[in-house]
Amino acid sequence: MGVPSFYRWLATKYPKIVVNAVEKTSTEEDDEGSTKNPNGIEFDNLYLDMNGIIHPCFHPEQEDDQVNSPVNYDEVFNNIYDYIDRILNIVRPRKLLYMAIDGVAPRAKMNQQRSRRFRNAKDRLTIEEEEDRLRKLYEKQGKAVKEKVKSNVEDSNVITPGTEFMYELSKKLQTYICLRIANHPAWRQLRVIFSDASSPGEGEHKIMSFIRLQRTCEGYDPNTSHVLYGLDADLIMLALATHEIHFSILREVTYLSPVKLLMLGIFLHHSFKSNLSSGFDLNRVLEDTAGKMSSLDVTEVNKRKSPVKKPYQFLHVWILREYLELDLKIPGMTDIFVPDIERLIDDFVFICFFAGNDFLPHMPTLEIHEGALDLLMNVYKEEFKNLGGYLVDVQRISEKKGCYIKMKRVEKFILAVGAYEDKIFKKRSAIHDSKMRRILSNIQATDGHEEEDLFHDVDLPCSSGSPDREKHIVENTKMLKEQLKTYTRETCDVFKNGLVTDRVKFGSPGWKQRYYKCKFSAETEDEVEKMRRNLVEKYTKGLCWVLLYYFSDVPSWIWYYPYHYGPFASDMKGLSSTDLIFKKGTPFKPFDQLMAVLPPSSAHALPAPYQALMKDEESSILDFYPCDFDTDTDGKRFLWQGTCKLPFINEDRLLFATKNIEKELTEEEAKRNVENLDQLFLHSSENFASWIISSFNDTSLINQSNSLKIDLGQSGEIYGFVRPKLESVNYPDVVCLYYELPSFVMHIPRVLTGSTFPETVVNEADIEERELWHDIYGYHNNRNIRSYNRTEGNQSVGFRNSCPDVVTVGGGSGWNPRGRGRAQQSFPSSDSSHDQSRSRSWWANSCPETVVSKEGGGGRGWSPRGRGEVQHSSQGSFHGSDSVSRNDQSRNRYWRTNSCPEVVSKGGGSGWSPRGRGEVQNSSSSHGSGSNGSWHEDQTRGGGAWRRGSTTRGNTNHPATTNNNSYGKFWPVKSKDSRFDSGDANNSRW
Repeated sequence: MGVPSFYRWLATKYPKIVVNAVEKTSTEEDDEGSTKNPNGIEFDNLYLDMNGIIHPCFHPEQEDDQVNSPVNYDEVFNNIYDYIDRILNIVRPRKLLYMAIDGVAPRAKMNQQRSRRFRNAKDRLTIEEEEDRLRKLYEKQGKAVKEKVKSNVEDSNVITPGTEFMYELSKKLQTYICLRIANHPAWRQLRVIFSDASSPGEGEHKIMSFIRLQRTCEGYDPNTSHVLYGLDADLIMLALATHEIHFSILREVTYLSPVKLLMLGIFLHHSFKSNLSSGFDLNRVLEDTAGKMSSLDVTEVNKRKSPVKKPYQFLHVWILREYLELDLKIPGMTDIFVPDIERLIDDFVFICFFAGNDFLPHMPTLEIHEGALDLLMNVYKEEFKNLGGYLVDVQRISEKKGCYIKMKRVEKFILAVGAYEDKIFKKRSAIHDSKMRRILSNIQATDGHEEEDLFHDVDLPCSSGSPDREKHIVENTKMLKEQLKTYTRETCDVFKNGLVTDRVKFGSPGWKQRYYKCKFSAETEDEVEKMRRNLVEKYTKGLCWVLLYYFSDVPSWIWYYPYHYGPFASDMKGLSSTDLIFKKGTPFKPFDQLMAVLPPSSAHALPAPYQALMKDEESSILDFYPCDFDTDTDGKRFLWQGTCKLPFINEDRLLFATKNIEKELTEEEAKRNVENLDQLFLHSSENFASWIISSFNDTSLINQSNSLKIDLGQSGEIYGFVRPKLESVNYPDVVCLYYELPSFVMHIPRVLTGSTFPETVVNEADIEERELWHDIYGYHNNRNIRSYNRTEGNQSVGFRNSCPDVVTVGGGSGWNPRGRGRAQQSFPSSDSSHDQSRSRSWWANSCPETVVSKEGGGGRGWSPRGRGEVQHSSQGSFHGSDSVSRNDQSRNRYWRTNSCPEVVSKGGGSGWSPRGRGEVQNSSSSHGSGSNGSWHEDQTRGGGAWRRGSTTRGNTNHPATTNNNSYGKFWPVKSKDSRFDSGDANNSRW
């Protein structure tokens, strides 16, 4: 599944790593392999993470109804063949093609697989029920639609080792490989290794094991160029972990299709039309759509098409290494220190585990879309010297007692990250509340109508008047599908469904205690501390498990993290005492894994005796398969972000129940439940094939249990062992053998001697400095730091980092309101410039010298986000000036300040930062941060104090006003010393 948002973060931060793939139609010369690769690089080896191909071919993301979706296995297989052919045409490998399908996964991965499959089954049932309801409604209205197509590819959970689908797929792909090698000239020179679902291990990790072991063999070419195709973002970290220079990742470009863009536009209009100034004629759009559909050629509509072909991109790992070498420079180190880029890369891979992986729940502290990776990298660089050096040393993986990881350094590092938790949670909570207010405002503006109504009352023109009944059916079916998509989208949004909860309330005092109470039922301090220690121990061991899995081999097939939630970064104290010994164990059999991850609705994928264990009331393990389960969406926006509260599988109970029924399997079913070796395919005309055939002509070796070590000179740089495959492949031009990896040798986490580095393309100017997400005042996530000099008469449209000399009435030096009003400013001496300028985005990061005039009501660094007047004065008006020059006026829309440590203001107090919309005027100054509106942990927006759950929008000059759990107005008291407006708050109760 990979790490959500990681690829997007990486491609945005390091843009030169991504290059669009050039795809040209194959010609006869290309087929012969005699032309140059149009991408400008000749690739030796291509590796296919086949599950990234199988899934889009099984259930393609089509938007023009589901007419293009496959309805049987043969159509899926044909889609897969086309998919592979296209990738081969782009990459054009010269030596090796390695195709790996996910086999039985380690136990640590099964928890995630189980959760995802149960969730898919639940979602599919919900959608099916809604579709049946809509079909009955259409029938009552006399609208004919296409009959529901019966398909045996509706349940994507069959893409799991041991199912009939995966067994048939393996046989079909073997035939496909033989046909291509026998008939396609470009395939004749390739060695093709095929690892199907009967070979244990995840596909990408089987590939990485192959690469790691090949590079340990004598005679390996360190300049071998690799291309790995796959959709999981963690492939990038796996590629970095190989320390191979010439490595690229190939993946599809993700984008919104035109139909999705149209639907998104309609949805956004409906959701936010109260905030739009321009009109949007929905009926006209639907009429145009109906007109286009009425002109469709029905024969073309009904004609089945292959999935949409998306463009591809290469991510070049050697360029990423260049970026990391510059971006991970450690500040403050002496000249004696020589950074080791290989160990820096290993540390980078390791710290990324904290932001998410497939084997551990992520820490509540860290979200990639909130800049978690930027924070981790920043803390690593800033604390490197204090830590004492690198975090991991994977050269010592073979040593006992966990010498490969510096536990005390890791503890210091993650606790340093935890120091930012309060800021992160406060900002996250503020954004959550802001979104809630906006959604509630939109619902109120639309009188409570839901987006589902967007289509319910709309009849497309031409449906009833068209003479062609088939066209009516097509149009009605499309409309039904659109309604179904709208329903699916809306049911996933817990905010709009009124199901939103926030029991933990991150950012409010006591959030840590509430977390342990809500997630782990820990009530007392002793229970919380006991649970914390247990979480830290299990999570730390999980981090080490992942590290070993990425750099070496599966450390344990049976270990798993036994909780649904992770600990806080600030709670990781004591991790250095964790026991790091793993029991290796053995992989599950395919049917046992199916029993561990499939929901009851997918029991059809299992043999009948196993199905009974899932459904029979007398089953000893029936409690493993709840028909319904809770999804914890506390504090989340969408259902898919929630945590499925499923019971963990007890391995001993499961294996005991399945052991007794294996003898009931048929011969064909038993074949699906065994572990098999990988297979090697060669064209018989190759010298390597001739050598193998001659070696096996000795009758003493013609035995499937005997293996032959592959000779370096004949293999074409493939090392390992082969065994004869006695089953005939029915293709005389193709040799098929069983293949085994070379004997295990520890990974070499260095660039191999003799490697040639490509020309450097990254320099210091390409390294982008980013402000940490939690330090950015406000809710915008643009973390790029850019500075623009503001001069008289010029427009400013960027960021301003510092305004130390600005003095304002009602604000103070550097005061940065985010309102729409007038900024009145004068300059030092007697400068009476009348220049006027407009500023859209001035951000002040620090206003330490802010001082308000005698009439001011703000104080040092005071930074309200209201809309009102700002009066600036020169330095001469510091500390008590009675008059302020108003010669220079400018409009300001977005000024922000990050730090106002010494703010003194009337109605605000130290650091007061309201979000109201109104005018800021002069008022008498006051000192201190008393009850007249100091900044509290438990705060209320829009008032003098900011209290969570008591948020309002609008100008406020009455700090004592409260309105618990209400999204409405704070009505200020009007006086001669202050102005106000009511803003745009909704005077309603939530």
